[in-house]
Amino acid sequence: MIDTYKNACSILMIATILCCVFSVGPAGAFETDTFHTDSGDISITFLGHGSLMLAFDGLIVHIDPWGKVADYSALPDADILLLTHHHQDHLDPEALKEIVTDDTATICTERCAKAVKHGEITVASYGDIIEVEELHIETVPAYNLDNLKNPGGHLVHPKGIGNGYIVSFGGLRLYFASETEFVPELKVIEDIDVLFIAVDAVYNMTPSMAAEFVKALQPKIFYPIHYADADMNKLAQLLDDSGTELRLREMK
Repeated sequence: MIDTYKNACSILMIATILCCVFSVGPAGAFETDTFHTDSGDISITFLGHGSLMLAFDGLIVHIDPWGKVADYSALPDADILLLTHHHQDHLDPEALKEIVTDDTATICTERCAKAVKHGEITVASYGDIIEVEELHIETVPAYNLDNLKNPGGHLVHPKGIGNGYIVSFGGLRLYFASETEFVPELKVIEDIDVLFIAVDAVYNMTPSMAAEFVKALQPKIFYPIHYADADMNKLAQLLDDSGTELRLREMK
């Protein structure tokens, strides 16, 4: 059972970080980074675009599954599912059919909840903190401001449509920002160890915006995701003196 509460998690020391390649059989091989924490290892597998898979203590967490980047029938079922918003490259109903079971605990927005057919569903709002298994999950805003509108002049990610999640495990704080700009509510976030930001500049951050965000939050490690044809060389130059390690994985 999932309990929602409003108290933040304590921050502990992170140990050594390792990198490896994780084979998933028929789906092929994906890059995986493994982090040692006070509660054991947690591995992050980079499936592509905005889709990630976490493994810890025998449990699997899927984030924003999209069948275009991976064969989800060849991947483990989700014990926990995080959905940031309802767009198909973040919530693919066909992918969900392959990994969501009656035992899956899903944390998502109200609109995403309509697409999830099985398991226990928790609709998370900004400011909520959810405890599930050994994870503490903080829900933070993810939305666009005026400078990221579609050709019709409407915001693609208006306030309230999407969530970012800060996931804590064994003292390690991972922030999955999804598609957002550096909106005012995010300026108070602290103590992030690993940061993931969508940076293809298509209704999310440009490399320049992402660099500003990283310099403000000062995470230890930053992974650009959902970056398409964005200039990663420019991003690296902008972050050269930031003190944050930029790690590029195949996440176009």
